[in-house]
Amino acid sequence: MITLRVLINTWSPLFHTKARRRRSSMDAIKCSSSTFLPRTNLNALFSNNAFLKSRTPNFNRRAAQPLSISAKDVRTTEPENVAVVEKPPLSKRFLVSDGLPSPFGATVRDGGVNFSVYSANSVSATICLISLSDLRQNKVTEEIELDPSTNRTGHVWHVFLKGDFEDMMYGYRFDGKFSPQEGHYYDSSNILLDPYAKAIISRDEFGVLEADDNCWPQMACMVPTLGEEFDWEGDMPLKLSQKDLVIYEMHVRGFTRHESSDIEFPGTYQGVAEKLDHLQELGINCIELMPCHEFNELEYYSYNPILGDHRVNFWGYSTIGFFSPMSRYSSASSRNFAGRAINEFKTLVKEAHKRGIEVIMDVVLNHTAEGNEKGPILSFRGVDNSVYYMLAPKGEFYNYSGCGNTFNCNHPVVRQFILDCLRYWVTEMHVDGFRFDLGSIMSRSSSLWDAANVYGADVEGDLLTTGTPVSCPPVIDMISNDPVLRGVKLIAEAWDAGGLYQVGMFPHWGIWSEWNGKYRDVVRHFIKGTDGFSGAFAECLCGSPNLYQGGRKPWNSINFVCAHDGFTMADLVTYNNKSNLANGEENNDGENHNCSWNCGEEGDFVSISVKRLRKRQMRNFFVSLMVAQGVPMIYMGDEYGHTKGGNNNTYCHDNYLNYFRWDKKEEAHDDYFRFCRLLIKFRDECESLGLDDFPTAKRLQWHGIAPETPDWSKTSRFVAFSLVDSVKKEIYVGFNTSHLATLVTLPNRPGYRWEPFVDTSKPSPFDCITHDLPGRETAMKQYRHFLDANMYPMLSYSSIILLLSPIDDS
Repeated sequence: MITLRVLINTWSPLFHTKARRRRSSMDAIKCSSSTFLPRTNLNALFSNNAFLKSRTPNFNRRAAQPLSISAKDVRTTEPENVAVVEKPPLSKRFLVSDGLPSPFGATVRDGGVNFSVYSANSVSATICLISLSDLRQNKVTEEIELDPSTNRTGHVWHVFLKGDFEDMMYGYRFDGKFSPQEGHYYDSSNILLDPYAKAIISRDEFGVLEADDNCWPQMACMVPTLGEEFDWEGDMPLKLSQKDLVIYEMHVRGFTRHESSDIEFPGTYQGVAEKLDHLQELGINCIELMPCHEFNELEYYSYNPILGDHRVNFWGYSTIGFFSPMSRYSSASSRNFAGRAINEFKTLVKEAHKRGIEVIMDVVLNHTAEGNEKGPILSFRGVDNSVYYMLAPKGEFYNYSGCGNTFNCNHPVVRQFILDCLRYWVTEMHVDGFRFDLGSIMSRSSSLWDAANVYGADVEGDLLTTGTPVSCPPVIDMISNDPVLRGVKLIAEAWDAGGLYQVGMFPHWGIWSEWNGKYRDVVRHFIKGTDGFSGAFAECLCGSPNLYQGGRKPWNSINFVCAHDGFTMADLVTYNNKSNLANGEENNDGENHNCSWNCGEEGDFVSISVKRLRKRQMRNFFVSLMVAQGVPMIYMGDEYGHTKGGNNNTYCHDNYLNYFRWDKKEEAHDDYFRFCRLLIKFRDECESLGLDDFPTAKRLQWHGIAPETPDWSKTSRFVAFSLVDSVKKEIYVGFNTSHLATLVTLPNRPGYRWEPFVDTSKPSPFDCITHDLPGRETAMKQYRHFLDANMYPMLSYSSIILLLSPIDDS
């Protein structure tokens, strides 16, 4: 007997669940889910978000004939009303033979295409061939029923076809039990996507409804052809040392969709490729792409009366096809076929590599777009629901993702699927690594629908409950020791929506990194002047050895202050409270605990003194990122001070809230953008700011207001350190987050004088004094009398970086 346990909610106060991305009141499609799971309500483990199944069109088994009644309806009508479906005739277009059970998916070989798909619990299978013109008319061009005696090996259906596949797509029908309480959703009226499909055809334009206002039009998989090989121009993996990375989290559409981008194809892979010079100028050497797998942006489609547009699934954390790049991110619509999206994604990667920029993908291998039992049957659910999803004894969907279902990651078939998927993106698409959304789900045990799948034999009693975290998760073990994947960047979002918070404890095999949510929380608290965080802030500056020492290194910590979830850097210093009314959820969505501070006045229209303080605070946050051991990550737009008007959950906005403002970037080019660019350059030049191991006393000294006398008391708001650097000789970094100014005594270095490089209290361009700065000597003279006395005045809420300069007695 399987028993269910109540989960304890232990995540970080700033943690945003994916449920927040899914919560939306809709006109056409109702969708809701619990943001936090109640500690004593067992039902909260299962999603209550709903999609109207009628939104997914059905197709007749006969060629080019629309179907008016679904198989599910047939099962509930009287016998005399049951429609008799005739067996289709033998194929006249294609030469049909047995085929091979591997590899999975559609593979070009021997002058034809081999189709192979795993479906253990189905009793029959049909492959549907659909031309592009027939797809637009909800028709099937041709269907070929598979013979279980010749077209099935074990649990794998397969067939080999020869013929003319030009502009041809495919899908599958499977039949078997429709018994949700047993975990089965077989319905032969649905044409299903191949889980291994390399490209998926759907609507033509991002955010635009079909003619019949259908949010879920029929989709189909691209049949591969030999075609022309993509010219990689000798592209090879950059294999940058992770300790040297500066990561830039970005959204493909949002990066260039605004009219100020002034490019031919805004909001596309090609658009990003055209704007990579901006990232190179900033000093970025790694981009982390928010989800680029095929998803349906119309999943939450409804009118937004506040902004006068429509809510959509903009972020894309709701995958339909894990092998398929998002087709509507290409510069050409699906009328020019889905292969265009594949080549444009490859071009983006190739162009990034030319500029010394690696590409990491944000992969959502914790759930799919099919939601809970009321969701659409698109692919996995109809192929083999009880294999691909984590299910409870009566067929309910475990909801550790907060989005309706949980991918059954540690099932043998599913973990092989995950491995195949990741290897495909590395070998075929040349990506350099992955960030795993809600990665802790991959450490949960799989469903016990078949105990042998977990233990290799039947199990008596309740030894392991579905979803229990395991110390050595098979899927993470496989990824970590795979000869291809072990050499790429692997980053976990080390928590999930079921309360499993593993920051510092994620199974890692010595190679996995983590989004360090504790760094984010501590830095926000300390910079805004909260008591009791000086010691924790010092740990963060050292690469969080309290979390990662013992098996891992500083670069296993991905340090960030802001990400797509939550406030932007500018909003972090502008708003005490979220302002999410534009999401249409009465401001009930999004995180309430942001550790933000508005610097004295709420919103944009404030006094000059408050605006100045906000600029200082933004610079303070950026300094904390650049001088800390570990890998800094910057969120798109923070380099110029992008604002979302206090909205900390913009998952549903295809508008200016999520668009990079190129005009604003130009306005900030010689101000905040300059500061960020120079700080990144400084970090790159310093050997000591990207160490292979945690700093020791041989290299690092802590200071207080006086040298070598750090103050770790609860009321301390001053942290400073000096760091020996083989390039810069030594650097001094200080943070004063008190509301009072202070005069700091500096460490004595005979024959040298400390000189300011960064002082966030100064107006631009003197916030960062470079050797080529006009007026540099005048600025230096203003502080010479302090520096000659080995002292430096620091204003409230400011940070400094000082460098050693030889004293010239002449």
